[in-house]
Amino acid sequence: MSEEPIRLVTIGRILRRRRRLLAVLAVVGALVGYGTSLVVPPRYTTSASVLLPGQWEERELLTQVDIATSSTVVDRAAATLGWTGVSGAELRDRVTAEAADGNIIKISGTADTPERAQRLSDQVARRFVEFAARIAGGGTDAEAATEPEALRKKVEETNRRITDLANAAGPGETVESVQGRTALEKLRTSLEQAMTKLDEADPATDKAGMVVMGPAARPTGEAPPTRTQLIVVGALLSFLLAVIGHLAAARMNRRLRTEPEIAAALGSALLGTVDVPEEGSGAHRPEDRVPRARIRRLLGLDTRWDLPAPPSSGDEAGRRIRYRRVCARLRDRAPAPGRLLVVVPDGDEIARRAAGQLVAEAGSDPSRGPSSGGHPMLRMVEVSADRPIVPDRDTETGALVVLSAGSRTAEELAGIAEACADGRHEVVGVVVAGTVRIRTTRSAGRPADDATPALAVHGRATGGSG
Repeated sequence: MSEEPIRLVTIGRILRRRRRLLAVLAVVGALVGYGTSLVVPPRYTTSASVLLPGQWEERELLTQVDIATSSTVVDRAAATLGWTGVSGAELRDRVTAEAADGNIIKISGTADTPERAQRLSDQVARRFVEFAARIAGGGTDAEAATEPEALRKKVEETNRRITDLANAAGPGETVESVQGRTALEKLRTSLEQAMTKLDEADPATDKAGMVVMGPAARPTGEAPPTRTQLIVVGALLSFLLAVIGHLAAARMNRRLRTEPEIAAALGSALLGTVDVPEEGSGAHRPEDRVPRARIRRLLGLDTRWDLPAPPSSGDEAGRRIRYRRVCARLRDRAPAPGRLLVVVPDGDEIARRAAGQLVAEAGSDPSRGPSSGGHPMLRMVEVSADRPIVPDRDTETGALVVLSAGSRTAEELAGIAEACADGRHEVVGVVVAGTVRIRTTRSAGRPADDATPALAVHGRATGGSG
């Protein structure tokens, strides 16, 4: 696992080098969001307001909110609407209520059309007012309306009975009659006072007089999430998941990137690093004619994004000097004069081009003969990194491994080293290749010797003056 921290430059590198892939994934996410909008029907929401007169505490308002969305209120609204296939339980999921400032309860209804949303909000608001009035009256709606009037009639009847008893007590000639008339008048006064206090404390008069503040407005737009929102969310979600996936892959990447780590994994010495021009990389490859390879090139997957941008190369002569120095160190480390095997992991285009350049450089040396101490002749082979098989030793005196940085894990390189040992090849060195950006301007007076030789796959058996 890579311990390199995630920086903004890393995210910027992903956006630059994977912009085609990110754009394609964003379009795919947008199409998924559009498909979801076709499956999920549109929703419309509107609200009706109910005014609660009088003084209400916060906990009382919350109680009224619960009553507004209770099953009793919503079931009554569903029975009044009479929508086919829509039950009260389903409507309860579409109705919400909240307490607003000024003792107002806002009841919101959601439906598949603006007309239904308006009717649902209005009906729930009306049923809520009726149910709250019945609760405040302590009985049914009819009882809440007739009980106060019946109580007043009983009081009037009692007052008349008191008057009759007072008249029957006589004009008050005796002490007993005077006391009886006085007691009856006190009873009349207490009854009138109790009735007055009952009228003042009547909850139906104080708090049950809720008012629906007009019909709900017909909605003009869909409720979230709209089709546009689903498309945008799908595109953004796909884009973010792709970026996060790249970052997670970089954190889990175990490929070796530094020259000492690569040399240690192969159990050999580092002979140097060589440069491969970036322009023209991957062009004219036979595998590019495969549809899968074309798709990878179109999406930009044929280039690594987790490596720094290649540096600028000085000139072609400087790059050839690097190859010549590697060949010189290779000649010094070769166990015996003769031909060496250049092992390149398959799929590593940068290493393949660098190995071809090494082969051509060794073959173009005028004094490459063993007796003259020239460069050893090289023969390049590509091996599988998963199941490496190296040809058995024939006339070769050792093996040279060429690969690019960040392309293989330590386990894969150890497998290549073991394959070389199985083929009786001693790994005499390691060469790490990297890409560089070449300059577009060329010097008009450059010598012909600085021209890049043709890339050879096999070293020539006979020397020559060249």
